[in-house]
Amino acid sequence: MVTLRLMWGLLVLCVVAASPRRYARQAELDNYDNNNVDLDLNVDGDDVYDYYDGIDEPQIEIGTLSPDEDIDPSHHASLEEEEEEEELPIKPQLIPSGSGESGTLMGPSAQGGMATCMLCTCLVGSVYCDDLKLDRVPPLSKETSHFYARYNKITRISKSDFANLNKLKRIDLTSNGISRIDDDAFFGLPALEELILRENSIRQLPALPPSMTLIDASHNQLGSTGIQREAFKDMPGLLYLYLTDNNIDHIPVPLSDSLRSLHLQNNNIQMMHEDTFCNPHDLNYIRNALEDVRLDGNPINLSRTPQAYICLPRIPVGALI
Repeated sequence: MVTLRLMWGLLVLCVVAASPRRYARQAELDNYDNNNVDLDLNVDGDDVYDYYDGIDEPQIEIGTLSPDEDIDPSHHASLEEEEEEEELPIKPQLIPSGSGESGTLMGPSAQGGMATCMLCTCLVGSVYCDDLKLDRVPPLSKETSHFYARYNKITRISKSDFANLNKLKRIDLTSNGISRIDDDAFFGLPALEELILRENSIRQLPALPPSMTLIDASHNQLGSTGIQREAFKDMPGLLYLYLTDNNIDHIPVPLSDSLRSLHLQNNNIQMMHEDTFCNPHDLNYIRNALEDVRLDGNPINLSRTPQAYICLPRIPVGALI
């Protein structure tokens, strides 16, 4: 019995010794299958990129450059200075009159200058520069149609102030200190219709273009010589003429038939002639447009010359005694 067991044991050893060995390549394939299963399980997960963490990629050595070689140490400081400069408000500077520039205020960020609207208020073609303590007319854009510079300190109007402003229709310079106006300051403006020069110190009214519809030079110092002879003759569209408080001693005739309102109160007018408003040679002549004539405050007795206003639709306002 013992002998039988020994022989069976030897037989098993021989069988084991005779079986083929597993190669390393087969073991690697078995391991690959196992790893592949793990990868498939992670495809849809957030950890899919963990697979690439184990891959050896060539390392790129990143070094730092010396500040002396390529980096200007003052560069960072200059950037900070630029940021501070950008935060500062831009202060416009007026171009002197006659400088050749039109419609600009010089500034650091605009080619040719910034608009006058940096100083004044602009609405389409209207420029409002009221109560800004200006001592001269600011440069205006050629597109300006209405200009207001009331309650400032402008003392003189020169030819260059409104040169080449062919679209300018209205100028209002009320309550400045204007004492001198170049005679051709306004005459070259083809579209000018309304000029308001109230409450200044003007002694001589300049020549005005024939396109005028409203002229207000009240409260100035025109006196007996401040209005040119026949100054309003060639203005076929003139509607309103206001010359109150100027120490004027005569009615500035001839006046256009289009005139609707004439204010001459508080002057020194002492008399009227028969042809001041009417045509003494045509008794049928009626001046229908002129409905508002103010002569109150003058040393004149309207009752002495009734023929001077018989053609008017209304009797002038003034003393009748």
